[in-house]
Amino acid sequence: METQVLETQQSLMLRPKRARRHSPQVLTGAMSVPAGTTDLNSGLAEYITKGPILARCGISPESVHTNLTSWVQLGEQLAKQLGFNHDNMDAVQKLRVYHYYLPVYFWCTQQLRLHKESGAKTALVVGISAPQGCGKSTLVEQLQALLISNGHNAANVSIDDFYLRFQDQSKLAAEHSSNPLLQYRGNAGTHDLELGAQTLQRLRDLHSPSDSASVPRYDKSANGGRGDRADPSTWPKVNGPVDIVLFEGWMSGFSPLPEEEVKKVDPSLVGVNAFLKAYRHVWDEMVDSWLVIQIGDPQWVFKWRLQAEEGMRASGKPGMSDDQIADFVARFMPAYKAYLPQLYSKGPTTARPNHTLIIEVDEQRSPMANQPQPVL
Repeated sequence: METQVLETQQSLMLRPKRARRHSPQVLTGAMSVPAGTTDLNSGLAEYITKGPILARCGISPESVHTNLTSWVQLGEQLAKQLGFNHDNMDAVQKLRVYHYYLPVYFWCTQQLRLHKESGAKTALVVGISAPQGCGKSTLVEQLQALLISNGHNAANVSIDDFYLRFQDQSKLAAEHSSNPLLQYRGNAGTHDLELGAQTLQRLRDLHSPSDSASVPRYDKSANGGRGDRADPSTWPKVNGPVDIVLFEGWMSGFSPLPEEEVKKVDPSLVGVNAFLKAYRHVWDEMVDSWLVIQIGDPQWVFKWRLQAEEGMRASGKPGMSDDQIADFVARFMPAYKAYLPQLYSKGPTTARPNHTLIIEVDEQRSPMANQPQPVL
């Protein structure tokens, strides 16, 4: 969930080299499959065209066959980024590369092209809404790496890095001492909306190499795990020009509901719902396109968190106990129960037709074979 800055791009402090851009919608015959390779990759082409989200990403089977060389090149690059052996990927790895990450990458480049064709002068902001543990951070990291290496300067920022300072969170908790959902960071009301808005605006307006912006960091280990904003001197710097900003969060795009509805879910959610009303105007209206990762059961979040903590303990790193994990995840469950149904049925707050992509994943974090119908 933390804002990711790729080490391979030196934390985005250096302007990446502009490379040839790949998009299945704009590539010409110059990128067609060379003679002699069609038979070799025909099986892969057929596999790609059977992907469950291909059409949702605006990619036709004909485009895949015409631009197979580009798909293979990007697939090899993505496999390397993920630590896979491209020529010997197992079924899960192959699906992750060709049925999930690459289609979403091409959708992002489509959105960027449409954004520029509209005459927009700012960077494209893609809001990414997905529950904790569903693979959002990995997806965003890989998208950023692919975008940068193919000539699109991409920045990544998370709503987690806009949590209130420790002293302000402590004040909020005291002012709402009877509300367990506001005692710790996480829910609406525990973010510095102004800091987030200022950061997004600065990133959107990085037009030249001489422009730069610092991206906030939040230290979740500070104050015995209660967290605090990191010292500004440690914040990474992003240099312009920026083409695309990936803005991710577990509750991004949530729409507030009538008070009586949230009260039925959890009376404590009434206060959170009141804070949520400000998010659309301050943050969501700066989002140009939306990517939503849908899950079938919010209870999966507990399982995913448990897996992550077990992995940390197995590697010798400190991790939460099962009881601590249950307590941590429980803070988010009322919001999931209240707001996810509307997010999945109507889309995020500022969603627009042709600029919103909703993908449902299973408990293994892979796209479902049968995807939900578009909501816009």
